[in-house]
Amino acid sequence: MPQGQAVDVRERQFVVQLKAYFDQERRQGPTVSTQDAVGRVAQALGLGKRTVKEILRTYRQTGQVATAPLDAKGKPPYRIQRALETVIRQRIRALNRQGSHISVRSLAHWLNEHYEEVPRATLGRALQRMGLVYGQSRQTSALRERDEVVIARRAYLRAKRANRNAHGGTVRPEVYLDESYINVNHATPRTWYFAEDGPWVHKPSGKGPRLIIVHAMTIAGWVQGAQLVFQAKRRTGDYHGQMDFENFRRWFCRSFLPHIPAASLMVMDHAPYHNVYVDGVFYPTTATKKGELQSWLQHHHPTMYQEAMIKAELLAVCRQLCPKPAYALDRLAEAAGHHILRTPQYHPELQPIENCWAVVKNHCAAQCDYTMAGLRVHLEDGFAKVTPATCQAAIAAMREEEDRYWQEDMEEPEE
Repeated sequence: MPQGQAVDVRERQFVVQLKAYFDQERRQGPTVSTQDAVGRVAQALGLGKRTVKEILRTYRQTGQVATAPLDAKGKPPYRIQRALETVIRQRIRALNRQGSHISVRSLAHWLNEHYEEVPRATLGRALQRMGLVYGQSRQTSALRERDEVVIARRAYLRAKRANRNAHGGTVRPEVYLDESYINVNHATPRTWYFAEDGPWVHKPSGKGPRLIIVHAMTIAGWVQGAQLVFQAKRRTGDYHGQMDFENFRRWFCRSFLPHIPAASLMVMDHAPYHNVYVDGVFYPTTATKKGELQSWLQHHHPTMYQEAMIKAELLAVCRQLCPKPAYALDRLAEAAGHHILRTPQYHPELQPIENCWAVVKNHCAAQCDYTMAGLRVHLEDGFAKVTPATCQAAIAAMREEEDRYWQEDMEEPEE
């Protein structure tokens, strides 16, 4: 590397690691073996021998150090952190309003410079899940939000704004509930140490067992009695897949409903177990058998039925004519005098409890001792760090996001 050129964080880590390795050799004795140079480089830098050989082979062939082939190896992570979803959505909306071209490549480069490196394959999948589309703009192709995402957000914001009163408060008390998780090995990634000694903190490999956490908050703080913590059966996969409707319904009825203010507006996301339909009510899905579709259509709308209709046609007609049943949780909430409002998908910035999760997890990371017993203690301490002031600040920040979305959507230029 030429003198005067900036040294990035990874390169600085290699310098410290190499110095520590040389210090270790010096302590071993006055002489060291110079056999297996590739192995010594790999050991000194904490890399695999195959990686070192590939780097050297490419350098001998081209005279350059090519990082792209190495970065492309292995399967990229499937998901990005939820906090990055907010950053990405805000960045795309800002560039759209400026009329600037956006691509996955340019967005990945911007994230790498300002936040963290995100593989383009991972970023592309995240953009699709967030409801973004790569379409034709007025002058050139650009990323933009799908219409159904904008419509869902507008409906949600309209309901939230209708719940505001003239004094800055709310008509109905607002309660925000959510689920998250934390692993045993969730720890602060860096620590100070003497280069000669190396770091004394040895983090175990892998993420370790996982705790699922469920809670709810209001502007006054945590909902007392609503906390639920249990150990997941699996260490990997989406934590939503480790909660089912029956367990959630039990928590909802026993630990949540009895402890919230009367006539509350409950705000939750679209987790699968939040959206289970009422039992015993027919509603056609792709899993519905053809005979069931035929029977329902013949009984309720015989004039629309034709003998030669295939399943795809039957499903489309039945969905159009069949009234959509209520969600089971909505029925439970309404029976208790409350109302449920679901946030638009992939808008974590509109759920203030996400800020509370960050406080809890940051505390656990700073205190991590890599044991389940320690994690449970630190988790309780982390919950205690979320004060009413924390919740008030999170709700105030969320309301600013709501107002910003509302105003920006109103200012969208006509095509």
